[in-house]
Amino acid sequence: MDSLFDSAAEEATPQPLAVRMRPRTLDEVIGQRHLLGQGTPLRRLVESEAPMSLFLWGPPGTGKTTLAYVVSNVTKRRFVEVSAVSAGVKDVRAAIDNARRELGMTGRQTVLFVDEVHRFNKAQQDALLPAVENRWVTFIGATTENPFFSVISPLLSRSLLLTLESLSEDDIRVVLERAVADPRGLDGRVTLAPEALEHLVRLAGGDARRSLTYLEAAALLADDVTVEVVEKAVDKAAVRYDRQGDQHYDVISAFIKSMRGSDADAALHYLARMIEAGEDPRFIARRIVIFASEDVGMADPTCLQTAVAAAQAVQLIGLPEGQINLAHAVIHCALAPKSNAVVKAIGAAIGDVRRGLIGQVPGHLRDAHYPGAAKLGHGDGYKYPHDFDHGLVRQDYAPEQVRERRYYEPTRHGAEAPVADRWAKIRDFLRAKPDA
Repeated sequence: MDSLFDSAAEEATPQPLAVRMRPRTLDEVIGQRHLLGQGTPLRRLVESEAPMSLFLWGPPGTGKTTLAYVVSNVTKRRFVEVSAVSAGVKDVRAAIDNARRELGMTGRQTVLFVDEVHRFNKAQQDALLPAVENRWVTFIGATTENPFFSVISPLLSRSLLLTLESLSEDDIRVVLERAVADPRGLDGRVTLAPEALEHLVRLAGGDARRSLTYLEAAALLADDVTVEVVEKAVDKAAVRYDRQGDQHYDVISAFIKSMRGSDADAALHYLARMIEAGEDPRFIARRIVIFASEDVGMADPTCLQTAVAAAQAVQLIGLPEGQINLAHAVIHCALAPKSNAVVKAIGAAIGDVRRGLIGQVPGHLRDAHYPGAAKLGHGDGYKYPHDFDHGLVRQDYAPEQVRERRYYEPTRHGAEAPVADRWAKIRDFLRAKPDA
Protein backbone atom coordinates (compact mmCIF):
# COMPACT_ATOMS: atom_id res chain seq x y z
CA MET A 1 0.00 0.00 0.00
CA ASP A 2 1.12 3.55 -0.73
CA SER A 3 0.53 6.82 1.01
CA LEU A 4 1.69 10.25 -0.05
CA PHE A 5 2.72 11.03 3.49
CA ASP A 6 4.40 7.86 4.72
CA SER A 7 7.99 7.95 5.95
CA ALA A 8 10.49 5.35 7.10
CA ALA A 9 10.13 6.54 10.67
CA GLU A 10 6.36 6.19 10.54
CA GLU A 11 6.63 2.69 9.07
CA ALA A 12 8.94 1.66 11.92
CA THR A 13 6.49 2.90 14.53
CA PRO A 14 4.15 0.20 15.91
CA GLN A 15 0.71 0.65 14.44
CA PRO A 16 -2.17 1.65 16.71
CA LEU A 17 -4.61 -1.04 17.76
CA ALA A 18 -7.35 0.51 15.57
CA VAL A 19 -5.11 0.13 12.51
CA ARG A 20 -3.99 -3.40 13.36
CA MET A 21 -7.60 -4.49 13.80
CA ARG A 22 -8.73 -3.07 10.48
CA PRO A 23 -10.80 -5.77 8.68
CA ARG A 24 -9.21 -7.52 5.71
CA THR A 25 -12.41 -8.74 4.05
CA LEU A 26 -15.98 -7.55 3.83
CA ASP A 27 -17.08 -10.44 6.03
CA GLU A 28 -14.85 -9.10 8.83
CA VAL A 29 -16.46 -5.66 8.71
CA ILE A 30 -18.69 -5.03 11.73
CA GLY A 31 -21.86 -3.01 11.22
CA GLN A 32 -23.11 -1.40 7.98
CA ARG A 33 -25.13 -4.48 7.14
CA HIS A 34 -27.26 -2.46 4.73
CA LEU A 35 -24.16 -1.96 2.57
CA LEU A 36 -22.57 -5.39 2.80
CA GLY A 37 -25.32 -7.82 1.77
CA GLN A 38 -25.19 -9.92 -1.36
CA GLY A 39 -25.95 -7.91 -4.50
CA THR A 40 -25.26 -4.53 -2.89
CA PRO A 41 -23.20 -2.01 -4.89
CA LEU A 42 -20.24 -2.40 -2.55
CA ARG A 43 -20.24 -6.16 -2.99
CA ARG A 44 -20.42 -5.73 -6.75
CA LEU A 45 -17.47 -3.35 -6.65
CA VAL A 46 -15.37 -5.89 -4.78
CA GLU A 47 -16.42 -8.73 -7.07
CA SER A 48 -15.93 -6.70 -10.24
CA GLU A 49 -12.68 -5.72 -11.92
CA ALA A 50 -14.13 -2.47 -13.27
CA PRO A 51 -13.10 0.79 -11.55
CA MET A 52 -15.83 2.74 -9.77
CA SER A 53 -16.20 6.01 -7.92
CA LEU A 54 -17.65 6.07 -4.41
CA PHE A 55 -18.46 8.55 -1.69
CA LEU A 56 -18.70 7.16 1.83
CA TRP A 57 -20.69 9.52 4.04
CA GLY A 58 -21.08 8.93 7.75
CA PRO A 59 -20.05 9.89 11.30
CA PRO A 60 -16.47 9.37 12.52
CA GLY A 61 -15.46 5.83 13.37
CA THR A 62 -18.09 4.10 11.25
CA GLY A 63 -15.62 2.39 8.91
CA LYS A 64 -15.11 4.69 5.93
CA THR A 65 -11.33 4.20 5.78
CA THR A 66 -11.81 0.54 6.62
CA LEU A 67 -14.13 -0.05 3.68
CA ALA A 68 -11.72 1.68 1.30
CA TYR A 69 -8.89 -0.47 2.63
CA VAL A 70 -10.95 -3.65 2.29
CA VAL A 71 -11.86 -2.84 -1.32
CA SER A 72 -8.17 -2.38 -2.09
CA ASN A 73 -7.09 -5.49 -0.20
CA VAL A 74 -9.69 -7.85 -1.63
CA THR A 75 -9.30 -6.65 -5.21
CA LYS A 76 -5.47 -6.57 -4.97
CA ARG A 77 -5.39 -2.94 -6.07
CA ARG A 78 -2.82 -0.39 -4.95
CA PHE A 79 -4.05 1.70 -2.04
CA VAL A 80 -3.07 5.35 -2.15
CA GLU A 81 -4.40 7.61 0.58
CA VAL A 82 -4.57 11.38 0.28
CA SER A 83 -5.61 13.55 3.20
CA ALA A 84 -7.69 16.53 2.14
CA VAL A 85 -6.44 18.33 5.26
CA SER A 86 -2.87 18.66 3.94
CA ALA A 87 -2.86 17.76 0.23
CA GLY A 88 -3.08 20.25 -2.62
CA VAL A 89 -3.87 20.07 -6.35
CA LYS A 90 -0.25 19.14 -7.08
CA ASP A 91 -0.47 16.14 -4.76
CA VAL A 92 -3.74 14.99 -6.27
CA ARG A 93 -2.41 15.19 -9.81
CA ALA A 94 0.77 13.38 -8.81
CA ALA A 95 -1.25 10.53 -7.33
CA ILE A 96 -3.37 10.28 -10.47
CA ASP A 97 -0.30 10.36 -12.75
CA ASN A 98 1.31 7.56 -10.75
CA ALA A 99 -1.90 5.53 -10.94
CA ARG A 100 -2.07 5.98 -14.74
CA ARG A 101 1.57 4.97 -15.05
CA GLU A 102 1.02 1.88 -12.92
CA LEU A 103 -2.06 0.94 -14.91
CA GLY A 104 -0.23 1.34 -18.23
CA MET A 105 2.91 -0.53 -17.22
CA THR A 106 1.52 -3.37 -15.12
CA GLY A 107 -2.23 -3.28 -15.63
CA ARG A 108 -2.67 -2.93 -11.86
CA GLN A 109 -5.46 -0.64 -10.77
CA THR A 110 -5.28 1.88 -7.93
CA VAL A 111 -7.72 2.78 -5.17
CA LEU A 112 -7.33 6.52 -4.59
CA PHE A 113 -8.76 7.21 -1.16
CA VAL A 114 -9.35 10.84 -0.18
CA ASP A 115 -10.18 11.27 3.49
CA GLU A 116 -12.14 14.37 4.59
CA VAL A 117 -12.85 15.05 0.91
CA HIS A 118 -15.29 17.83 1.86
CA ARG A 119 -12.23 19.90 2.84
CA PHE A 120 -11.09 20.05 -0.79
CA ASN A 121 -11.94 23.31 -2.52
CA LYS A 122 -13.50 23.42 -5.99
CA ALA A 123 -10.15 23.46 -7.81
CA GLN A 124 -8.93 20.43 -5.87
CA GLN A 125 -12.16 18.55 -6.55
CA ASP A 126 -11.97 19.52 -10.24
CA ALA A 127 -8.53 17.88 -10.37
CA LEU A 128 -10.18 14.55 -9.53
CA LEU A 129 -12.69 14.71 -12.37
CA PRO A 130 -10.50 13.37 -15.25
CA ALA A 131 -9.44 10.34 -13.19
CA VAL A 132 -13.04 9.60 -12.21
CA GLU A 133 -14.47 10.21 -15.67
CA ASN A 134 -11.82 8.14 -17.47
CA ARG A 135 -11.69 5.52 -14.71
CA TRP A 136 -7.95 5.76 -14.26
CA VAL A 137 -8.51 5.01 -10.58
CA THR A 138 -11.13 3.61 -8.27
CA PHE A 139 -11.88 6.81 -6.40
CA ILE A 140 -13.25 6.60 -2.85
CA GLY A 141 -13.98 9.80 -0.99
CA ALA A 142 -14.79 9.80 2.73
CA THR A 143 -16.74 12.62 4.35
CA THR A 144 -18.55 13.41 7.57
CA GLU A 145 -20.33 16.33 5.88
CA ASN A 146 -23.37 16.18 3.63
CA PRO A 147 -21.79 15.71 0.17
CA PHE A 148 -24.71 17.45 -1.52
CA PHE A 149 -23.46 20.66 0.13
CA SER A 150 -19.71 20.04 0.16
CA VAL A 151 -18.92 18.20 -3.08
CA ILE A 152 -19.15 19.66 -6.59
CA SER A 153 -22.04 18.33 -8.67
CA PRO A 154 -19.96 16.90 -11.58
CA LEU A 155 -17.94 14.76 -9.18
CA LEU A 156 -20.95 13.66 -7.15
CA SER A 157 -23.01 12.79 -10.23
CA ARG A 158 -20.26 10.45 -11.46
CA SER A 159 -20.03 8.62 -8.15
CA LEU A 160 -22.07 6.25 -6.07
CA LEU A 161 -23.05 7.67 -2.67
CA LEU A 162 -23.13 5.22 0.25
CA THR A 163 -24.35 6.37 3.66
CA LEU A 164 -22.80 4.76 6.74
CA GLU A 165 -24.54 4.56 10.10
CA SER A 166 -23.14 4.82 13.61
CA LEU A 167 -22.30 1.42 15.02
CA SER A 168 -24.72 -0.03 17.55
CA GLU A 169 -23.65 -0.92 21.07
CA ASP A 170 -23.68 -4.58 20.10
CA ASP A 171 -21.35 -3.77 17.17
CA ILE A 172 -18.92 -1.90 19.43
CA ARG A 173 -19.00 -4.76 21.91
CA VAL A 174 -17.97 -7.19 19.14
CA VAL A 175 -15.19 -4.82 18.02
CA LEU A 176 -13.72 -4.71 21.54
CA GLU A 177 -14.06 -8.41 22.25
CA ARG A 178 -12.42 -9.25 18.92
CA ALA A 179 -9.54 -6.86 19.63
CA VAL A 180 -8.87 -8.48 23.01
CA ALA A 181 -8.68 -11.99 21.53
CA ASP A 182 -7.29 -11.49 18.02
CA PRO A 183 -3.54 -12.13 17.47
CA ARG A 184 -3.39 -8.86 15.52
CA GLY A 185 -4.79 -7.08 18.56
CA LEU A 186 -4.07 -7.81 22.22
CA ASP A 187 -3.85 -11.56 21.59
CA GLY A 188 -5.49 -12.55 24.87
CA ARG A 189 -2.80 -10.86 26.96
CA VAL A 190 -5.43 -8.65 28.59
CA THR A 191 -8.63 -9.54 30.43
CA LEU A 192 -11.50 -7.10 30.09
CA ALA A 193 -13.96 -7.04 32.99
CA PRO A 194 -17.65 -7.00 31.91
CA GLU A 195 -18.21 -3.64 33.62
CA ALA A 196 -15.15 -2.18 31.89
CA LEU A 197 -16.42 -3.48 28.55
CA GLU A 198 -19.75 -1.76 29.05
CA HIS A 199 -18.03 1.45 30.09
CA LEU A 200 -15.93 1.40 26.91
CA VAL A 201 -19.05 0.75 24.85
CA ARG A 202 -20.72 3.81 26.35
CA LEU A 203 -17.65 5.98 25.90
CA ALA A 204 -17.36 4.99 22.23
CA GLY A 205 -20.64 6.59 21.22
CA GLY A 206 -20.86 4.41 18.11
CA ASP A 207 -17.25 5.16 17.09
CA ALA A 208 -15.24 1.94 16.64
CA ARG A 209 -11.91 3.74 16.34
CA ARG A 210 -12.50 5.59 19.61
CA SER A 211 -13.40 2.38 21.41
CA LEU A 212 -10.16 0.71 20.29
CA THR A 213 -8.08 3.77 21.18
CA TYR A 214 -9.52 3.76 24.70
CA LEU A 215 -9.02 0.02 25.04
CA GLU A 216 -5.40 0.33 23.95
CA ALA A 217 -4.78 3.11 26.46
CA ALA A 218 -6.25 1.00 29.26
CA ALA A 219 -4.25 -2.08 28.23
CA LEU A 220 -1.02 -0.08 28.57
CA LEU A 221 -1.81 0.46 32.25
CA ALA A 222 -2.83 -3.03 33.32
CA ASP A 223 -3.35 -6.56 32.06
CA ASP A 224 -6.55 -6.80 34.06
CA VAL A 225 -8.68 -3.96 32.65
CA THR A 226 -11.33 -2.87 35.13
CA VAL A 227 -13.62 0.15 35.19
CA GLU A 228 -11.09 1.91 37.41
CA VAL A 229 -8.31 1.25 34.89
CA VAL A 230 -10.43 2.62 32.05
CA GLU A 231 -11.29 5.71 34.12
CA LYS A 232 -7.59 6.32 34.76
CA ALA A 233 -6.58 5.72 31.14
CA VAL A 234 -9.27 7.85 29.57
CA ASP A 235 -9.55 10.37 32.41
CA LYS A 236 -13.30 10.04 32.34
CA ALA A 237 -15.33 8.78 35.25
CA ALA A 238 -17.77 5.96 34.68
CA VAL A 239 -21.34 7.04 35.18
CA ARG A 240 -23.17 4.39 37.15
CA TYR A 241 -26.28 4.22 35.06
CA ASP A 242 -28.26 1.22 33.89
CA ARG A 243 -30.68 2.15 31.15
CA GLN A 244 -32.89 -0.77 32.05
CA GLY A 245 -32.67 -0.38 35.82
CA ASP A 246 -33.30 1.95 38.75
CA GLN A 247 -30.75 4.57 37.70
CA HIS A 248 -32.58 5.14 34.44
CA TYR A 249 -35.90 5.82 36.15
CA ASP A 250 -34.41 7.69 39.10
CA VAL A 251 -32.35 10.07 36.98
CA ILE A 252 -35.09 10.85 34.47
CA SER A 253 -37.50 11.42 37.38
CA ALA A 254 -35.06 13.82 39.03
CA PHE A 255 -34.51 15.51 35.66
CA ILE A 256 -38.22 16.18 35.15
CA LYS A 257 -38.77 17.28 38.75
CA SER A 258 -35.81 19.65 38.59
CA MET A 259 -37.23 21.35 35.51
CA ARG A 260 -40.65 21.47 37.18
CA GLY A 261 -39.04 23.07 40.21
CA SER A 262 -37.32 25.67 37.96
CA ASP A 263 -33.81 24.59 39.00
CA ALA A 264 -31.95 24.87 35.70
CA ASP A 265 -28.61 23.90 37.25
CA ALA A 266 -29.95 20.64 38.69
CA ALA A 267 -31.75 19.84 35.43
CA LEU A 268 -28.53 20.38 33.46
CA HIS A 269 -26.68 18.09 35.89
CA TYR A 270 -29.10 15.25 35.23
CA LEU A 271 -29.01 15.96 31.49
CA ALA A 272 -25.22 15.72 31.52
CA ARG A 273 -25.41 12.53 33.56
CA MET A 274 -27.71 10.88 31.03
CA ILE A 275 -25.64 12.02 28.05
CA GLU A 276 -22.38 10.82 29.58
CA ALA A 277 -23.97 7.47 30.44
CA GLY A 278 -24.95 6.95 26.82
CA GLU A 279 -28.70 7.47 27.19
CA ASP A 280 -30.54 7.70 23.88
CA PRO A 281 -30.78 11.47 23.19
CA ARG A 282 -34.10 10.91 21.43
CA PHE A 283 -35.55 9.57 24.70
CA ILE A 284 -34.37 12.70 26.52
CA ALA A 285 -35.81 14.93 23.79
CA ARG A 286 -39.19 13.18 23.96
CA ARG A 287 -39.37 13.78 27.71
CA ILE A 288 -38.61 17.48 27.23
CA VAL A 289 -41.34 17.79 24.57
CA ILE A 290 -43.86 16.19 26.92
CA PHE A 291 -42.75 18.46 29.76
CA ALA A 292 -43.21 21.58 27.64
CA SER A 293 -46.96 20.97 27.43
CA GLU A 294 -47.49 19.10 30.68
CA ASP A 295 -45.72 21.50 33.04
CA VAL A 296 -45.38 24.77 31.11
CA GLY A 297 -48.25 24.77 28.67
CA MET A 298 -49.86 28.12 27.95
CA ALA A 299 -47.76 29.89 30.58
CA ASP A 300 -45.09 30.03 27.85
CA PRO A 301 -46.37 28.65 24.52
CA THR A 302 -42.93 29.11 22.93
CA CYS A 303 -41.50 26.45 25.24
CA LEU A 304 -43.08 23.68 23.16
CA GLN A 305 -41.61 25.20 20.00
CA THR A 306 -38.14 25.14 21.56
CA ALA A 307 -38.58 21.55 22.76
CA VAL A 308 -39.77 20.29 19.38
CA ALA A 309 -36.97 22.15 17.60
CA ALA A 310 -34.43 20.55 19.95
CA ALA A 311 -35.89 17.09 19.29
CA GLN A 312 -35.67 17.67 15.54
CA ALA A 313 -32.12 18.97 15.86
CA VAL A 314 -31.07 15.85 17.77
CA GLN A 315 -32.53 13.69 14.99
CA LEU A 316 -30.69 15.78 12.39
CA ILE A 317 -27.21 16.11 13.90
CA GLY A 318 -27.03 13.60 16.76
CA LEU A 319 -24.44 13.75 19.52
CA PRO A 320 -22.19 15.34 20.60
CA GLU A 321 -23.46 18.59 19.05
CA GLY A 322 -27.08 17.73 19.85
CA GLN A 323 -26.34 18.11 23.56
CA ILE A 324 -26.28 21.89 23.03
CA ASN A 325 -29.81 21.81 21.60
CA LEU A 326 -31.01 19.66 24.50
CA ALA A 327 -29.41 22.03 27.01
CA HIS A 328 -31.09 24.98 25.26
CA ALA A 329 -34.49 23.34 25.65
CA VAL A 330 -33.83 22.28 29.25
CA ILE A 331 -32.91 25.81 30.32
CA HIS A 332 -35.98 27.24 28.56
CA CYS A 333 -38.27 24.67 30.20
CA ALA A 334 -36.73 25.07 33.64
CA LEU A 335 -36.92 28.86 33.69
CA ALA A 336 -40.32 29.19 32.03
CA PRO A 337 -43.38 30.04 34.16
CA LYS A 338 -45.20 26.83 35.03
CA SER A 339 -48.78 25.71 34.42
CA ASN A 340 -50.32 22.25 34.42
CA ALA A 341 -53.67 23.59 33.19
CA VAL A 342 -53.28 21.93 29.78
CA VAL A 343 -52.69 18.42 31.14
CA LYS A 344 -55.48 18.87 33.70
CA ALA A 345 -57.86 20.05 30.96
CA ILE A 346 -57.37 17.06 28.66
CA GLY A 347 -57.39 14.73 31.67
CA ALA A 348 -60.77 16.04 32.81
CA ALA A 349 -62.22 15.86 29.30
CA ILE A 350 -61.04 12.28 28.81
CA GLY A 351 -62.39 11.40 32.24
CA ASP A 352 -65.88 12.61 31.31
CA VAL A 353 -65.81 10.72 28.00
CA ARG A 354 -64.80 7.52 29.79
CA ARG A 355 -67.68 7.98 32.22
CA GLY A 356 -70.09 8.11 29.29
CA LEU A 357 -70.68 11.88 29.12
CA ILE A 358 -70.66 11.98 25.35
CA GLY A 359 -73.99 12.98 23.87
CA GLN A 360 -74.94 13.85 20.31
CA VAL A 361 -73.06 16.42 18.27
CA PRO A 362 -75.45 19.41 17.93
CA GLY A 363 -77.21 19.34 14.56
CA HIS A 364 -75.98 22.73 13.42
CA LEU A 365 -72.34 21.59 13.90
CA ARG A 366 -72.64 18.39 11.89
CA ASP A 367 -70.98 17.93 8.51
CA ALA A 368 -73.18 19.44 5.79
CA HIS A 369 -70.92 18.94 2.78
CA TYR A 370 -72.05 15.55 1.51
CA PRO A 371 -75.16 14.90 -0.64
CA GLY A 372 -78.23 14.32 1.47
CA ALA A 373 -76.93 16.16 4.54
CA ALA A 374 -79.40 19.01 4.01
CA LYS A 375 -82.34 16.57 4.09
CA LEU A 376 -81.18 15.42 7.50
CA GLY A 377 -81.01 18.97 8.76
CA HIS A 378 -77.25 18.87 9.24
CA GLY A 379 -75.77 22.35 9.45
CA ASP A 380 -79.15 24.10 9.78
CA GLY A 381 -78.82 27.23 11.87
CA TYR A 382 -75.03 27.23 12.03
CA LYS A 383 -73.64 30.73 12.58
CA TYR A 384 -70.28 31.44 10.95
CA PRO A 385 -68.16 33.22 13.63
CA HIS A 386 -66.20 35.27 11.09
CA ASP A 387 -69.40 37.04 10.12
CA PHE A 388 -69.77 38.49 13.64
CA ASP A 389 -67.97 41.15 15.65
CA HIS A 390 -64.75 39.90 17.29
CA GLY A 391 -65.22 36.53 15.57
CA LEU A 392 -67.62 35.40 18.30
CA VAL A 393 -71.23 34.29 18.13
CA ARG A 394 -73.36 32.73 20.85
CA GLN A 395 -74.44 29.19 19.94
CA ASP A 396 -74.15 25.73 21.45
CA TYR A 397 -70.88 23.94 20.66
CA ALA A 398 -70.66 21.11 23.19
CA PRO A 399 -73.14 18.22 23.52
CA GLU A 400 -75.89 18.92 26.05
CA GLN A 401 -74.49 16.44 28.60
CA VAL A 402 -71.22 18.41 29.01
CA ARG A 403 -72.40 21.90 28.10
CA GLU A 404 -71.69 23.29 31.56
CA ARG A 405 -68.50 21.36 32.20
CA ARG A 406 -65.26 23.32 32.66
CA TYR A 407 -62.02 21.69 31.52
CA TYR A 408 -59.45 24.37 30.85
CA GLU A 409 -58.82 26.38 34.01
CA PRO A 410 -55.82 28.62 33.23
CA THR A 411 -53.41 29.86 35.86
CA ARG A 412 -52.21 33.43 36.29
CA HIS A 413 -48.60 32.41 35.53
CA GLY A 414 -46.60 34.07 32.77
CA ALA A 415 -48.24 34.33 29.37
CA GLU A 416 -51.26 32.36 30.63
CA ALA A 417 -52.53 35.36 32.63
CA PRO A 418 -53.86 37.28 29.60
CA VAL A 419 -55.13 33.98 28.19
CA ALA A 420 -57.05 33.46 31.44
CA ASP A 421 -58.63 36.90 31.14
CA ARG A 422 -59.62 36.34 27.52
CA TRP A 423 -60.95 32.84 28.14
CA ALA A 424 -63.06 34.06 31.09
CA LYS A 425 -64.72 36.68 28.90
CA ILE A 426 -65.25 34.27 25.99
CA ARG A 427 -66.66 31.57 28.24
CA ASP A 428 -69.06 34.00 29.94
CA PHE A 429 -70.24 35.26 26.56
CA LEU A 430 -70.74 31.78 25.07
CA ARG A 431 -72.46 30.35 28.13
CA ALA A 432 -74.80 33.31 28.64
CA LYS A 433 -78.50 32.69 28.08
CA PRO A 434 -79.96 34.06 24.81
CA ASP A 435 -81.80 36.81 26.67
CA ALA A 436 -78.80 37.80 28.78
